[in-house]
Amino acid sequence: MNPTSISKTSGEAPSPEAPSPEASSPKVLYRILDANLDRAREGLRIIEEWCRFGLNNVSLTEQIKHLRQTLGHWHSDEFRQSRDTPGDPGTALSHPQEEKRDTLQTVVQVNCCRVQEALRVLEEYGKLHSTDMAHGAKQMRYQLYTLESKLLGHDVRQRLAKACTYLVTSPHEQLLGIVEKALQGGIDIVQYREKSADDEVRLELAGKMKSLCHQYNALFIVNDRVDIATAIDADGVHLGQHDLPMSAARQILGPLPIVGRSTTCPTEMKRAIDEGADYIGVGPVHATPTKPGKAAAGYEYVRYAVANAPMPWFAIGGIDLTNVAAVRAAGAPGIAVVRAVMQADDPTQATQAFVQHFS
Repeated sequence: MNPTSISKTSGEAPSPEAPSPEASSPKVLYRILDANLDRAREGLRIIEEWCRFGLNNVSLTEQIKHLRQTLGHWHSDEFRQSRDTPGDPGTALSHPQEEKRDTLQTVVQVNCCRVQEALRVLEEYGKLHSTDMAHGAKQMRYQLYTLESKLLGHDVRQRLAKACTYLVTSPHEQLLGIVEKALQGGIDIVQYREKSADDEVRLELAGKMKSLCHQYNALFIVNDRVDIATAIDADGVHLGQHDLPMSAARQILGPLPIVGRSTTCPTEMKRAIDEGADYIGVGPVHATPTKPGKAAAGYEYVRYAVANAPMPWFAIGGIDLTNVAAVRAAGAPGIAVVRAVMQADDPTQATQAFVQHFS
């Protein structure tokens, strides 16, 4: 009996066809590597243009350019010579989501994903060609995850969401020394607040303070002055009720820095929510010389914020080590302090005491 007949009558599937010689040739591998090197380089160029023209950020532009040039070094002539664009079935494929972009940030995010996917392909198929290239693609993909977080402002907002202690500075002869002591004590955010110094002095101090904050992995915010915050590339700016509208501040700052707003009542909180503030100050909880003539909002407003504030917020106003426990008990997820640290005999120890209430 014919063995083929037995196979068919017994319900066995026919043997698969042997792969064509081309399917097992280096050309297939080279076409895959070529296509994904092209895809990754194109995506990086789109991201690079955003860093250059959208963010005006030299450091990020240089990082992306270096990645793109590294890929160019891997893109050999033998890969390009294997290219068969007319015979590529993928060129005719599309998806409605690929044909529309809503915002500039969407363009950046989509192309970050595109590059990450291409790097994963290069990592896996690269193992068949060069272990160095495969390893390099893997490391580059991890690097791009971090860069994406910076490009879209996710890293700053993630740190904001975790922050519990916030120092607002006041003029002092040893300003930078006190700020560093507070940073050593574990303060999460520092806001540089100065109402009377010359702009040249403010600009210099703000730059030095930002460097200190970043040395200790703390966020640095400038009070009121959007121009100074922009000039030194601060993490954000804090606006009072009579400062610039949020939309104007964002237009100057760009999309990455965070913008906070002071609020003293539910109406002001609603405005901040509608504006899209990244965080708010809630207070003054107690009367404070920092806000002369401003009546204390008290614990009732703190409890209102607990129930209604959708963004990170910090209770502020006359908070010190004698009442911080009551503020915490009222539900405040974080506090902002001024005199309790700026005028403390030991700013590091005072800061540590505040941090312990939120640990």
